[in-house]
Amino acid sequence: MERGNSKHGPRLDEEMDREVRGTVHGTAGGRAEEWREPEPSGEDQPASTRAPSNDTRSGAPLGMTSEEVEQRSRLGRFIPLSALPGDRESLRRSAAGNEAPDDVLAQLDQLPPGTQFQTVSEVWAALGHANETQRW
Repeated sequence: MERGNSKHGPRLDEEMDREVRGTVHGTAGGRAEEWREPEPSGEDQPASTRAPSNDTRSGAPLGMTSEEVEQRSRLGRFIPLSALPGDRESLRRSAAGNEAPDDVLAQLDQLPPGTQFQTVSEVWAALGHANETQRW
C-alpha cells in the first residue's frame, strides 16, 4: 500500500513547499516574498505603528530628558569602570587614555578637586546635571 496525500497533487505540493522553504530552512527568503508584506494604510486611515495610540512614554527615565541621557552616556563611554572610584585627576587621565574628545575632558576639568566619585551618575550630578528621580 502506498502512502501519500490525497488532498492535492504534486504541483500543489511543490508550490506549498516553496512557500515555506525559508521558514523551514531558517533563511531570510521565507519572508521576503512580496505577498507577505502588509498592505499600506488607506488614504483616510492613520499610519500603522507598533506603539499604542495613548502611549506617551519617551524611553527616558523620570527626571531626565532623552538628550540628557545621551549626554551622560557619552560621558560614561570615556570613563572606564577601572577608574571608579576616582577623583578629578584620575578620571581625566583615564578619559584621555580612552581618547575622549576635548569637550568631555573640559567637563571633567570642571569637577571639584579632592572629591571621590563612585559612579558616572555622581560625576554627572557634580557637573550640575540632574539624574533620574526613579530608577526602575
